[in-house]
Amino acid sequence: MNPSPTPGSPAPLTLTGSLQRLFSHVKYENLVAGLSGGVVSTLVLHPLDLVKIRFAVSDGLDLRPKYNGILHCMRSVWHQDGLRGLYQGVTPNIWGAGASWGLYFFFYNAIKAYLKERRQTELSAGEHLMSAASAGAMTLCLTNPIWVTKTRLVLQYNTDPANKQYKGMVDALVKIYRYEGIAGLYRGFVPGLFGTSHGALQFMAYEELKREYNKYRKMQSETKLNPLEYITMAALSKIFAVATTYPYQVIRARLQDQHNKYDGVCDVMRRTWRNEGLLGFYKGMVPNVIRVTPACCITFVVYENVSSFLLNRHK
Repeated sequence: MNPSPTPGSPAPLTLTGSLQRLFSHVKYENLVAGLSGGVVSTLVLHPLDLVKIRFAVSDGLDLRPKYNGILHCMRSVWHQDGLRGLYQGVTPNIWGAGASWGLYFFFYNAIKAYLKERRQTELSAGEHLMSAASAGAMTLCLTNPIWVTKTRLVLQYNTDPANKQYKGMVDALVKIYRYEGIAGLYRGFVPGLFGTSHGALQFMAYEELKREYNKYRKMQSETKLNPLEYITMAALSKIFAVATTYPYQVIRARLQDQHNKYDGVCDVMRRTWRNEGLLGFYKGMVPNVIRVTPACCITFVVYENVSSFLLNRHK
């Protein structure tokens, strides 16, 4: 005999019932809005992503170009390949960023709405963290192969054109699968899973900042902000997340790099520490902060406005 629910508490759900409730909160508008934000920010800021990855893998190999800084790297690439060189690897980056942001917002909002319905109250910081981490893990399972191809394409250097293996995103996907199997497409997956903590911390901070700001204004927690306020919240939450979790990006980029071979995460960490010390885990962080902070602001502003438009047009 099933126990009767106490007054005011939600009735216990079966697994099937829980899944039905969860999927009832899925909204394509969040997917479209997140995808739009990811694509726009990637198109604007891809060259800085290229610079970040090239610095992240700069481990002293002779085949790698040597750069004295962000501007020197961008000038060198521009002189060698022009605008096309600065946008090397942009196709998988657009696919990856669009899919990642779209799926992230898609899963995150569904999980958050489901928990909120069950709780019947505002979610805590820990619940926002859990929702974002779950959404991040689900997204990474679907998008990791795209990020591997992006890294490989970005790390094709012009110093030896004969060694350029990949002609584009599809060619890279096919060749990685043919020569390295599924494992090749999921290189960097473990540090990528750790990287979901980056998104989780960012979304937790973003939600808490919005809630506290609206509380300060004596407004409801879901009250819409203006673009400048969204930019401020997004920038602060992104800087917090980057400062906390950046080393995993270096480890992931090195695992995905086709010019060096590592036996796993521990091997990357051991060799990076031995050869480059603590600073080795923070290579490329400056161009990354310069790139991801405006990228995050663009993404969140586009997302908030597109989702608001799509969700409100039926009302």
